[in-house]
Order: sequence, then C-alpha cells, then structure tokens
Amino acid sequence: MTGKSGAALAGKGLAGAGFDRRALLAGFGAVLAAPAAWAATPGSLGGGQSEWSQGYDSGSRATNVRSDAPILSLATVQATEAAIAQYQQIAAEGGFIAVPRAERLRLGMRSDTVVALRRRLIQTGDLDPPLSASNVFDAYVEAAIKRFQGRHGLGQTGIVAAQTYAALNTPADKRLKQLEINAVRLRSLALGNLGNRYITINIPAAYVETVENGQVATRHAAGVGKIDRQSPIMSAKISEVNFNPFWTVPASVIRKDLIPKMQADPGYLRENRIRIFNQAGQELQPEQVNWRSEEALRYRFRQDQGGEFNSLGFMRINVHSPHGVYMHDTPAKGIFGDDYRFVSSGCVRVQNVRAYVEWLLKDTPGWDREAIENAIRSGQRVDAKFKEPLFTHWVYITAWATPEGIVQFRDDIYNRDGFGPGELTRALQSKEDEVE
Repeated sequence: MTGKSGAALAGKGLAGAGFDRRALLAGFGAVLAAPAAWAATPGSLGGGQSEWSQGYDSGSRATNVRSDAPILSLATVQATEAAIAQYQQIAAEGGFIAVPRAERLRLGMRSDTVVALRRRLIQTGDLDPPLSASNVFDAYVEAAIKRFQGRHGLGQTGIVAAQTYAALNTPADKRLKQLEINAVRLRSLALGNLGNRYITINIPAAYVETVENGQVATRHAAGVGKIDRQSPIMSAKISEVNFNPFWTVPASVIRKDLIPKMQADPGYLRENRIRIFNQAGQELQPEQVNWRSEEALRYRFRQDQGGEFNSLGFMRINVHSPHGVYMHDTPAKGIFGDDYRFVSSGCVRVQNVRAYVEWLLKDTPGWDREAIENAIRSGQRVDAKFKEPLFTHWVYITAWATPEGIVQFRDDIYNRDGFGPGELTRALQSKEDEVE
C-alpha cells in the first residue's frame, strides 16, 4: 500500500509536543487533494488498496479508536483544537462528499456508492488515497468503515447501513461547530483540579472512564438517562459502595413506569419482587391500591435484594449530590452491547461493574477482589466506605480528539449543542444497523 496510513495522516502534528498544526494541515491537505487526481473510471480495479487480489487483510488498518489520554486532559484540549483546524479546511473545501444512501454495503459487494464512500472516508483520514476509484467494497474499505464507526460511537460491524449513512452524511460545518463548542467545555473542565484519581462519565458517549496519574485506568460502557429523564451534568463525591442493596423506587418512576405497568399487568409487582409500604412501615398488598389514580405516590415501593432481578444488580455506588442519582450494576447486561444506551431515569448503569468497584476500592484496606466477591455471595447488605472520597465528573462532550489524531463525535442527544437528536439518533433507536 502506497503512502502514509490514514491514521498517521489524521494524527500528524497531534502526537508531538506542541501539536504542529502546519504539519498536520499539510498532511491533511494532501489527503483532500487526492480525489481530484483520480483518473480511473468508477469500475476500474487499479493498484494500491483497491486491488481486489490483495485479499481480505482487514488487519492492515488499525480500527482501535481508544486512547489512554483522559477526555478531561490538556492533551485532549490541544488535540481538539488541532482538529478544529482540520475541519475548518474541510468546510472551506466545500464540505464532506455526499454518500448516496443505497443498499446495505458490506465486504465483497460492488456498487457505484462505494466510489463516493471511498472518497468520503479519505477526507477524514479513515482510508488511504488509492490509485483508482474502485467500486469494490474490499477489506480496506471495511477496515476504514470500522474505524469510522468506532469514532462515532457505533458498533464496528464494517457494514454500511442506516446508522453509518447518517453519520457519514452529517454536514462538515455541523461537525466543526460541535468541535468548537466542545473545545470550550473541555478547556474549562480539563484545566480545573480534577485530582489524582477520579471518574468521568461522558453522557453523550454513554461511557465511564476511571483515571489515575493522568492515564485512563479502566473504561466501561454505560447506560445513562433517557432524553426525557436526563442524567445531570455535575461534579460530586462518591465514598461508598453498597453490596446487595434494596431498590427504593423513585417517585418519578412510580408515576411514569410503575403505575402504567400495574394497570396493564396486575401481577407486575409480585413478578418483580417489589413490595409496598405505607407511611407507618406496614406492608400492603397490590390489591389494596387504586391503580387508576395516583394513590400509589403516597407509598414506598422497595424491591427485594437479589442481583438476578433487582434493578440495581449486586452493587450501588452512592453519589453525594442534590439530584438523587447514583451509579449501579444491572441485571440487564444486554444494554451494554447496544449503540443506543440512553435507557435510565437519570442514574448510570456500569458495564463490568466488578472491575469498576475493584478500582474504586483499591486503596481501601480489606477490599481486594476476594472481599468484593465474598460480599456479593453473602446475599446480605454490606457497605464498603472508601479510604478517601473520589470525585466523579458527569460531563456532556459530543466532539473531541485524542492525541493519536482520532476525532470523535456523538449525537447531541440532550440538545445542549443546539442541534438536538438527529437522523443518527433515530437510526440508533430503530437499531437498523444490527446484523441479523
């Protein structure tokens, strides 16, 4: 394969000290200029990466878009500012090349749409400039699509369908504006005193990262607040983990979820082991409540312990804030495999929560992995208090870049950028890109 890799072109000038923008733009401009030099017809199979005979060497392109640099760091601020210069040039050159929505595209297919797709991927450094404008969806295109999907928070399927088309055709000026808005947010957050050990929850990206000594220690997919039940933007302390907790149902959930479910299925509470208590602490039976009214709001609803069915799973991490939210385990592990994870009533569900809690308690004597497992197996409520409280920062960052030159974007799910949920969110909600 001729020329520098797309990852190198996109990252040139980002990784070095001072982030050499002039070098970055020179490399990026070479990429932008490449499509105009193509002389081959759309169906030709020339040399370079468009050569079908080179086989399905998907490993020839890096698809890992993660970074060890925390999102709240000076390195991320500098990389994002450099990315702004990249996208200013793209916008000045006329914006992104449109990719006409066609059939689902995947490895081995031929389509005229692949020609436009190649050109679009080259613009953002996801694909190398080829020697021809092939219409073959080969291994290099597949690897480039996986990289592109990873940068946009999509499952790296390598298949181009509704979600990927929506991300590909988001206008360049919108992406530029996202970077500019979020650079201001990042600068204000990253330059503060975050602490040596802290947790960041990036709500639009629906993930959690733990940070220690300026590096990401662990990263976890998360389930965060729905559009109409948003997770709050805040910084708060956490100092305790509850093992095998009860779940006391919040009033908002009683009104929006529990009452309608009981109207539809009178057995719902018993099936989910949720008990009703009056103000005197006496247990009531579901038949004693008028579910066609809001009488239920006068009572306390508590779900029994048990990670297999309890909505909090085996663990709750308490957050000291006025918002009444916290982090927790969940029995519904399948959500972490979804691209759309805006599923909660404001709290944050954490993937691989055992590893997360192990990191939280690593400096607390008596709480190694074995102690954590013993607490879970006990089936009893056990509280573990941190030796030192930790800060958790719940942030709203929809666009950023890493020191490796990877530019990340997420949809404006809560409309805090002024764009609001768009075509990508609708495609995510419909799960149209899922492989059958």
